[in-house]
Amino acid sequence: MSVFREENNCLKFHYDAEELWIQPWGSNSFRVRAWKMDKMQEEDWALSMNPEDIQPEIKIEKDFASIRNGKIKAKISQYGKLTFYNQRDEVLLDEYLRNRMDVFADYCSALEVEAREFMPIPGGDYHLSMRFVSNPEERIYGMGQYQQPYLNLKGTDLELAQRNSQASVPFAISSLGYGFLWNNPAVGRVIFGKNITTWEAYSTKGLDYWITAEDTPAKIEEAYAKVSGTVPMMPEYAMGFWQCKLRYQTQDELLEVAREYKRRGLPISVIVIDYFHWPLQGDWKFDLTYWPDPDAMIRELKEMGIELMVSIWPTVDYRSENFQEMKEKGYLIRTDRGFRIAMDFQGNTVHFDATNPKARQYVWQKAKKNYYDKGIRVFWLDEAEPEYSIYDFDNYRYYMGSNVQIGNIYPAMYAKAFFDGMKAEGQENIINLLRCAWAGSQKYGALVWSGDIHSSFGSLRNQLAAGLNMGIAGIPWWTTDIGGFHGGDPKDPAFQELLIRWFEYGTFCPVMRLHGYREPLKEPMGTEGGAACVSGADNEVWSFGEDAYEICRTYLQLRDHMKPYITELMEEAHQKGTPVMRPLFYDFPEDKQSWEVEDEYMFGPDVLVAPILYAGMRKRMVYLPKGFTWKEYWTGETIEGGRTIESDAPIHRLPVFTRNNRCL
Repeated sequence: MSVFREENNCLKFHYDAEELWIQPWGSNSFRVRAWKMDKMQEEDWALSMNPEDIQPEIKIEKDFASIRNGKIKAKISQYGKLTFYNQRDEVLLDEYLRNRMDVFADYCSALEVEAREFMPIPGGDYHLSMRFVSNPEERIYGMGQYQQPYLNLKGTDLELAQRNSQASVPFAISSLGYGFLWNNPAVGRVIFGKNITTWEAYSTKGLDYWITAEDTPAKIEEAYAKVSGTVPMMPEYAMGFWQCKLRYQTQDELLEVAREYKRRGLPISVIVIDYFHWPLQGDWKFDLTYWPDPDAMIRELKEMGIELMVSIWPTVDYRSENFQEMKEKGYLIRTDRGFRIAMDFQGNTVHFDATNPKARQYVWQKAKKNYYDKGIRVFWLDEAEPEYSIYDFDNYRYYMGSNVQIGNIYPAMYAKAFFDGMKAEGQENIINLLRCAWAGSQKYGALVWSGDIHSSFGSLRNQLAAGLNMGIAGIPWWTTDIGGFHGGDPKDPAFQELLIRWFEYGTFCPVMRLHGYREPLKEPMGTEGGAACVSGADNEVWSFGEDAYEICRTYLQLRDHMKPYITELMEEAHQKGTPVMRPLFYDFPEDKQSWEVEDEYMFGPDVLVAPILYAGMRKRMVYLPKGFTWKEYWTGETIEGGRTIESDAPIHRLPVFTRNNRCL
């Protein structure tokens, strides 16, 4: 009896307790699922966009079976070993197993290591390990946002979990010509080792991944966007400069900052009210003691051409006006045992259950009444990273013992609450600023920022890799706190240099946002509500000395001048999933040197940016991809590509080069 069968354009394999499916899922792509339970899990997770109906070429022989879908082929042996090939029959990805089921195979070994290992755990789920043979020359990019400086992830060990400043988005592009999505939101890890690549899910019901083969990184990215979704079109106002600090304490303070920007003639698109502008967490409204007339404030800002963004937290204080109703209706998370508290910051709080559609609708209706209906269109959905391992969503039908899957998809469900709400109100251009995201979050208008990072050049280097890999992972809207979040005295010359270099870099990020918790701190204004929270020192562009101010003003004007170009980039991200900022190899895949460069990037197809990432640096080496003539933005000098040059980088000048006669 054969272990293979063909059903509904799908190649299926069954041996012992394992069922495995390989089926077309978009052009040149497969979805692979395996499980040892009674039936397959029904969730599509990130693969939420319906793929076209494709009839593959399936062959079933005595010792093996194969399935081809355009440029990709999968071959599985009678013992279950799976290998993927491109259209030239070159190996893209090969399962790693070492056993003696086939004594004539080159992998025959007494080690008894399985490629797909399902280790039962109490509660009925499995600790899953998926192993592939590693090509040591391969380069890996994507996977989301990690606080480390490596753009090429080969050799790294990555946690598959959300943390403050860490966003696990498990889609990667390989230099071998394939894209790979680990379509399982369980907490786990991946090790891109020299000898073996191992994916792990600590608690799951089955294996689920997606693989595509294409000729270029851009085509791989576009194939992934077709099955996972794209961002909405970013509204025009969001492409300019965003002013923020921790935290504007009163309506008068915020309005005076906005007025000062206009008095100075400085471009500004968005100004931000951070946390505790509310009486208590879970009230989701302005504290009228310190924000006495929100309608007038929003109206004045709009007259100045400035949009307002407000911070929304998912935490609900026991003293909140909404706590009892939400508890009665089952809209709050629960604990496995003990008293139900998720955070104790400014009160005992618990998160709302974003996996519950009714809870999402409830929170949106509160935000709609007190924010959206007043004219606010940009929401900062903060504190969404579920690093508190106490969630017990026991009403959720995919509850899994330790509930690790829910932890990873919580940020996406949080964004979905506001995306669905604004969409229902006819708002097409939707922005939700989030600290974390997972695969597919982009379709909910997720703009991810890199969290509460340190104010240092080392941290700035981490953000360069994080932003580029986030874009490759399918999240094109990304931003970072200019200057870093923790620390930084505006009067300190060393911090002023860091702020300048970060501001220059931030000009060429998808969203340009100045934020931070500056020193020295301002004492609380009172003892109740938002007045009980401290605030940071001034964080406006005129706060860092006259020299820094003049440089910031130059880059504010440059950002404003680039809006037509940025609009083109945002349209491409919306239509095709194209990253706004991306590594050089994305636009120049045939240039081998472009794959080696980790400290430069392209801002769209025509602008090359070489950020200054070290204190005191006034020159740096810059590689210009071959086949094009490049123009140095500040001097107008033209340079033929295909070589590395030394570029001047005085404190006021970021090395920027353009091609195709692009004028910024």
